[in-house]
Amino acid sequence: MQPSDLRLRLVVPGNVRHNSGGNVYNAALARELSALGAAVQTCPLDGDWPGGSPADRRRLAALLHDSGDAGGSGDPGGTGRAGDCSGDTGPENSGADNRITLVDGLLACGAPEELAAAAAAGRPAWILLHMPLGGPGLEGAGLERRALREAAGVICTSRSAAAGIRARHGLEVVTVALPGTEPAPLARGSEPPHLLAVAALLPNKDQSLLLAALARLTGLPWTASLIGSDSADPAYAAQLRDTAALLGLQDRVSIPGELRGEALEAEWAAADLSLLISRAETYGLVVTESIARGIPVVVRAGTGAVEALAAGSAPRQKLAIPPGTAAAEATALPGTAVALGTDPSALAEVLRRWLTEPALRARWRAGAAAARHRLPGWETTARTVFAALATAPRVPRPRDNPPELPAADDSPAAQAVGQ
Repeated sequence: MQPSDLRLRLVVPGNVRHNSGGNVYNAALARELSALGAAVQTCPLDGDWPGGSPADRRRLAALLHDSGDAGGSGDPGGTGRAGDCSGDTGPENSGADNRITLVDGLLACGAPEELAAAAAAGRPAWILLHMPLGGPGLEGAGLERRALREAAGVICTSRSAAAGIRARHGLEVVTVALPGTEPAPLARGSEPPHLLAVAALLPNKDQSLLLAALARLTGLPWTASLIGSDSADPAYAAQLRDTAALLGLQDRVSIPGELRGEALEAEWAAADLSLLISRAETYGLVVTESIARGIPVVVRAGTGAVEALAAGSAPRQKLAIPPGTAAAEATALPGTAVALGTDPSALAEVLRRWLTEPALRARWRAGAAAARHRLPGWETTARTVFAALATAPRVPRPRDNPPELPAADDSPAAQAVGQ
């Protein structure tokens, strides 16, 4: 099979409207597969995902059963259009026999019955897993396990995500397709040093801990920007702005919301250090986006962001961080991972050292400058995904009792950690 033989329908959540890592990955994958010659439809599906309402899951079922027309016209439940799909609209590309459906895990992992019914009908779907729905004991974990086992195949966007589902669900055959990175200009930096945290304003991203750490460093020169969507959790965003004012940081910390285009590029150009200290993270595209600009990064130890930090490192370099150690300085990594809880002291100490030790700043900056040329591009991601789709069998597993489409009162999935 060649890329030009691939007919792919990529079903993505339509309710994640901020600039999430999953959205960036999905768009880049569709673009690069198309550049390789594949015919790709992208189908955003609105709804209350993960899990979705009964009507949301019926629309997903309609897409999974659809004959392949660009508009998602197949709808066995009689609920109207299943989704508005873009791309691959030519008649030569509408044959269902060659079509593969790849569904974002934010939708698929809460809809195992829909996947099972589609597989029984001869239309098994693949799952593109950016992050898990939940941990052991959560409703989302049980739904996720069933969904993954009903899929034609599973593609994870990080090694940490793949390791997690292997450990929780015993799923061994998983393809890892790491995110790529767009080339970017080298950041010029600022004086005083400018710190940048690019992430949606969500509790999981823990910007409140960053503000608490910065409040301990007011005797040193620096500025900071916390850039990300303030519509995903307006209450948390308002709390962050109130906290910055209460801590007396309003003149040094900017919280402008989500930026795009020239405004975002100006922030990148001015940055000297990037931070992604999420409590949970399967990879963290902003880490490699920072390194692509020669900007070192501080991440939270124990999360997938550690994997992203080492993405452009030379093969001999290892990221080994003893428990309780703030920095891994034995290698020329573009930054460090720090063990964090709820106490801001450890983060404040790492930032204090970076601000006051020129040798440390130079070492991190040199690591980022070297690593930026070794980061994989999005074409590598697309080729990895294509290889998985092209070589694995795409037929439903035999089953004695093919399941019916779900009843209207099916239980929704547990809420996933915000992207």
